[in-house]
Amino acid sequence: MAKKTIIINPIDNVAVALADLTKGELCEGVTLIEDVKKGHKFALRPISSGENIIKYGVPIAHATRDIAVGEWVHTHNVKTNLSENLEYQYSPVQCDLKPGKMRQVNVYPRANGDVGIRNEIWVIPTVGCVNGQVKEIIETFKAEYGEQGFDGVFTFTHPYGCSQLGDDHERTKLILQKMVRHPNAGGVLVVGLGCENNQMDAFKATLGEVDEDRIKFLVCQEVEDEIGAGVELLRQIAEVVKTDKREERDISCLKVGLKCGGSDGLSGITANPLVGRFSDYIVSVGGTSVLSEVPEMFGAEQQLMNRCKDELTFDKAVKLINDFKDYFRSNGQPVGENPSPGNKAGGITTLEDKSCGCTQKSGSGPVSDVVFDDGFVTEKGLNLLNGPGNDMCAVTNIAAAGCHLVLFTTGRGTPFGGFVPTIKVATNSELAAKKANWIDFNAGAVLESDFDTQLEKFIDLIVAVANGQKTKNELNNTKEIAIFKTGVTL
Repeated sequence: MAKKTIIINPIDNVAVALADLTKGELCEGVTLIEDVKKGHKFALRPISSGENIIKYGVPIAHATRDIAVGEWVHTHNVKTNLSENLEYQYSPVQCDLKPGKMRQVNVYPRANGDVGIRNEIWVIPTVGCVNGQVKEIIETFKAEYGEQGFDGVFTFTHPYGCSQLGDDHERTKLILQKMVRHPNAGGVLVVGLGCENNQMDAFKATLGEVDEDRIKFLVCQEVEDEIGAGVELLRQIAEVVKTDKREERDISCLKVGLKCGGSDGLSGITANPLVGRFSDYIVSVGGTSVLSEVPEMFGAEQQLMNRCKDELTFDKAVKLINDFKDYFRSNGQPVGENPSPGNKAGGITTLEDKSCGCTQKSGSGPVSDVVFDDGFVTEKGLNLLNGPGNDMCAVTNIAAAGCHLVLFTTGRGTPFGGFVPTIKVATNSELAAKKANWIDFNAGAVLESDFDTQLEKFIDLIVAVANGQKTKNELNNTKEIAIFKTGVTL
């Protein structure tokens, strides 16, 4: 019979339902005094008002009233412990990983020494005013020349690039520049209007050196027929990109992003720990993983900080957390008001509950580096990356920092995909079956199987995707970007 409940850590004072439970059932030696839905928690012993709720072996909230044995524990009887910036202490822990078996992937070598897992052509607008033009350029090109010899031609539209000030303007420019340099693109056409804030000359001036045969630029106001001019530039790019061939490399060449969205009570029990085991694997063989969603580290940040490789990295992690808390407060928002209605319906009660589940994706390896908005991921190992929890913004940030693909866990389901392959990992078997057109891997299977078996299958899938197998978001042509905005729009 399938297991119906789980106590995640021996010191927890709550258990989690792995199936819908009914009042009167005996579970973990406790008789339930009310129904408890799948993914939700119930008390294993009496919990007094003000006492901490312990899950994952750490506090995730405190009780707002006395809670009886067998009672449902959720938003109606607990409250977050989060508040102001904390005083963190660096208490390093040993994070040794057993080396995994090296696997091989077939990738596209790039002139700068990087590799790509796709050989696509991208058309990137510098400003939202030309979104329609870039779409027409692509459609006309495909009608005239097709897509033979490379992995497709795509555009990533957005509403920005003009009427932005300060950090927002710089962030728009920087994200687009990072996309231009991404190794999954064999060639890029950058299209501007001509009168926008994000001027092409300024964009090129800070872009850095590029291969002019692969990266080309078009300002629509400077030509009579921007569609014809754009199609011709794409044709020139395609002739170069067609010559690229895959070569075999160690899987350690990959940079893999870690993200969760539409989480539920099983996220921290099935999918996120599975992704964490993959993070440990890729790090153990010399590769790179990247954890972002800073607000979803709140409440679990000390555990991450203690895994920092040295005190300098710890100091950067403290800045990462406190800067984001300052951002919340500067906009008059509480730091703990995060779980969405869908999260709560799935059993996540507080931000600490969500964060302790979210950070399971990082595995147990040491934190090698902390990367802020203006940087690329350059250190091998586990990296922490600045950015919000919002699915679209977070995946855009992760990919722009240099990740070749993103592992995206979900308990509620989402069709979303970023501008790099986005592997959707279901936390439960019901979701995987219901939304097979969205989900790439069913981590719910660990409840009937075991983590080691499912990890091997998961690595097989990631290797296949790196070798060219399309993810569901690619098959559905769901490839989008969202640029994080914090300031004023004119």
